[in-house]
Amino acid sequence: MNIKEAKEEIKHTLLAYNKKDSRGHYTFPKLRQRPILLMGPPGIGKTAIMEQVAEECEVGLVAYTITHHTRQSAVGLPRIVTRCYNGKEASITEYTLSEIIASVYDCMEQTGKKEGILFIDEINCVSETLAPTMLQFLQNKTFGSHSVPEGWLIAAAGNPPEYNKSVREFDIVTLDRVRRMDIEADLDVWMEYAWKKGIHGAILSYLSMKKEHFYSVENTVDGKFFVTARGWEDLSEILMAYEELRIEITENLIHEYLCRDEIARSFFASYQLYRKYGTDYGLDRLLSGRMQEEEQVQRKKMAQDASFEERFLVTGLLLDGLNGGFLSYEKLNEETERVYQELLHLKTFLSDRKGMTALDEFIDIKKKSLAVRLDAELLSEVQETQEASAIRMLEAFSLTVRKEHITDVETGFDRIKELFGEMVEKRKDCAQQISQELERAFSFMKDAFGDGQEMVLFVTGLTRNSHAGAFIREYGCEPYFVRSEKLLYRKQEQKLQEECETLLKI
Repeated sequence: MNIKEAKEEIKHTLLAYNKKDSRGHYTFPKLRQRPILLMGPPGIGKTAIMEQVAEECEVGLVAYTITHHTRQSAVGLPRIVTRCYNGKEASITEYTLSEIIASVYDCMEQTGKKEGILFIDEINCVSETLAPTMLQFLQNKTFGSHSVPEGWLIAAAGNPPEYNKSVREFDIVTLDRVRRMDIEADLDVWMEYAWKKGIHGAILSYLSMKKEHFYSVENTVDGKFFVTARGWEDLSEILMAYEELRIEITENLIHEYLCRDEIARSFFASYQLYRKYGTDYGLDRLLSGRMQEEEQVQRKKMAQDASFEERFLVTGLLLDGLNGGFLSYEKLNEETERVYQELLHLKTFLSDRKGMTALDEFIDIKKKSLAVRLDAELLSEVQETQEASAIRMLEAFSLTVRKEHITDVETGFDRIKELFGEMVEKRKDCAQQISQELERAFSFMKDAFGDGQEMVLFVTGLTRNSHAGAFIREYGCEPYFVRSEKLLYRKQEQKLQEECETLLKI
């Protein structure tokens, strides 16, 4: 199972466990709510998908790396209390509320979300004293004498023994009470995620050529050698930060993230070429339409005569350049839609007001609402950014209204609609520009490479990119549709050939 399939299964499980009847009672028996146990190599995104599921399903998330805990913090501290049994008082040991269970209740109180995911990472690497507690947790959904609240899915993750010497094997009794999902690294799934996250183009281009270098973990007598999905993503962040600061990228830096010598050296060489070709081909000028026809002919000839690696890197540079435009449009589109929704609310708000000073009152209400939800951790980082941006735009509208000395509500709102119209036109211009960039990119690819493997890589890259997909669905792109159909036909033809070969062997 790949990480994308596991994510969908967790979402489905959350829906099933939290289904309620007409009276608001959970219908799935708590006794049969098996915890989910993700087992797989390190750095493939087991923790990340928990955050994504919680955000997409709008539930709470409490995550712990259990190796950082002692038995006392997990179970609670002992205390002596007096109880009466058969008319006689007796002193017994009772445990305080577990820190982990307390965190669940804190999350519920702070966010207002009564349902969620309690995620325990590295669950099979606990200390000897904590191991029985973890088994009890998986089997009975309790820490000590305290149960996990209703509506909370228990999920855990661990690494197989070959990746961690401190791993403890679960017995059959425990495994028979969990839903074990064995996760494998999958480059195709990760590439979809990578395009969405804006991973560095040099990494995307390199892994398109060197698929076998995506994930590698080896623990030998000579040492530990590993390259993980987490390593590539972290490397992407440092590359972009260094480039923005104009700090030199060294091979030693690459080795710190890709802990396998041959892969680190190979990627560093590819990265240097990626930067060089970015300058040599001037693809940013090509996409923007600033490159003269004569120079375009020269660049296409360069690409035609280039080596296999250079062709793939140039294709990657084009995809990376286009992605910047897709991201810019998506941001502008989301901002425009958000402001539109706010203006609908503003129109209702102003309906019983006498002056445009009410606009500032409206903005203050929005600011306070945002602050309250931020304190309660009810918003994701993306949602916070979008709402803050909309408020800034409303403030800009308010400033214009004041500068123009508009006090009448009807006149003021008409002026705001004009200002919003300028935002819509800006979005339209941005979309037109990106459509032209797509046309220029396809023209270059066709003239330089025809319908060869580079074109297949280019179309596949656009298909995997959710930002590109959203834009093309809305505005279309004839060259993309034509070549997508050809690519689909090729895949179907290849599948038929494979099936025929199988039948001939029977």
